[in-house]
Amino acid sequence: MIKKEFVCDCNVIHEEAVILAKKKMPKEETFGDLATFFKLLGDPTRTKILFALDQHEMCVCDLANALSMTKSSISHQLKTLRDKHIVKCRREGKEVYYTLDDEHVVRVFEVGLEHISHKK
Repeated sequence: MIKKEFVCDCNVIHEEAVILAKKKMPKEETFGDLATFFKLLGDPTRTKILFALDQHEMCVCDLANALSMTKSSISHQLKTLRDKHIVKCRREGKEVYYTLDDEHVVRVFEVGLEHISHKK
């Protein structure tokens, strides 16, 4: 017979832990937004864009060259990222430059990359 190592078969409810979790539980909408955030980061093209923008502010042409992609495909992904506040842009004359939206996005991206890099 195989013993399952991580099965909880107790009938004790740790009331303090349950109360604390319920008390701090965000609204359902927050979980939906968080899941959407991570889904957006789950696309390899978008993560490449984020990596490039984590290095330096770039325009669509710069990103297209750095990723060996078309400007159209980069623009499409940037719109998605911009709509969800993962990247932001600024206009300088006729050129539009993109950066990661804020320090939170930078930290999430860099911590995720660090986590993956240390697992290899």
